[in-house]
Amino acid sequence: MNYVPDIEYITEKLVDLLNIPSVSGNTDKAIDWLKKQFADIGYEGCVNNKGALLVTIPGENPGGERLLSAHVDTLGAMVFEVKSNGRLKLSLIGGDWHSIEGERVSIEARSGEIYTGTVLTVKAASHVWGAESSKIERNQDNMEVRLDEKVKSREDTLGLGIKAGDFVSFDPRAEVTRSGFINSRHLDDKASCAVLLGAAKYLAENSLKPFYTTHLLFTNYEEVGHGASYGIPETVREMVAVDMGCVGDGLSGSEYTVSICAKDSSGPYDLKLRKHLEKLCEDNHIPYVVDIFPYYGSDASAALRAGANIRAGLIGTGVDASHAHERTHKEGILATARLALAYMLNE
Repeated sequence: MNYVPDIEYITEKLVDLLNIPSVSGNTDKAIDWLKKQFADIGYEGCVNNKGALLVTIPGENPGGERLLSAHVDTLGAMVFEVKSNGRLKLSLIGGDWHSIEGERVSIEARSGEIYTGTVLTVKAASHVWGAESSKIERNQDNMEVRLDEKVKSREDTLGLGIKAGDFVSFDPRAEVTRSGFINSRHLDDKASCAVLLGAAKYLAENSLKPFYTTHLLFTNYEEVGHGASYGIPETVREMVAVDMGCVGDGLSGSEYTVSICAKDSSGPYDLKLRKHLEKLCEDNHIPYVVDIFPYYGSDASAALRAGANIRAGLIGTGVDASHAHERTHKEGILATARLALAYMLNE
């Protein structure tokens, strides 16, 4: 059977979610938004003590419970220090310094007030520093946030209520092109959150139940390594992490397919489950590739390290320029949503 969820709905919800800041450790707004979206299509979710969202969709048959995961948390930063010139020194939450130079950011003060700024090197002005501007190493000591406020001293910035420990979000700059590309930061892994939301909507609208009871877990600490280390029901026997597929040299993945990961930095994924996912793609004419991701870990990895007694797999739409200004295509997102649905609906 050809399961085709609504790609326009998925895309619309993806853009909405991309525009909700949700740096690891500060994800409540995004989790609350996801919970409401599922309630609107008829599935009530619950938020655990760790802050992750679990949505359970009852199945047609007993036993064999499954879980699909996606993570709502993103890369970002925290204020490390308010400098003597009133600018901010950062501590990264995942990511790399080279990928955020020139990025617009939002700083959430303790009061909830939002301030904006730009990430720059301390020698950003080429007319002042000449060749030093391009040669300076991009690291914590040489990069800072220039606030869009009249501040000239540490006291000025502290007076705004900005302090060490405040969260800093990188602006997503989400854009959907006429040709079907989606450009944005944080497609890793908000694209997968939208995929699972679209798959659930398809089930609800067509009065379908999964073959086995299926849980959807939206984690909030994946980018720092322990997202799904807790929150998987003990009745679950199989878990498929839905995350981004890697695109680049030596890999087969593209922005137009779903990637099935055979192995990442944590080791191989379950072979029986991988073969099952491949067969679902072949039987349903879903464009897919199988790849190895050497610099990668997933929520399934975290669950296994925490001792979960599960078979685990990993799939995801191909994303170009991961952890930078990312890009994917509606075709890859649709392929991933179709595989998620086929997995839910078949034995």
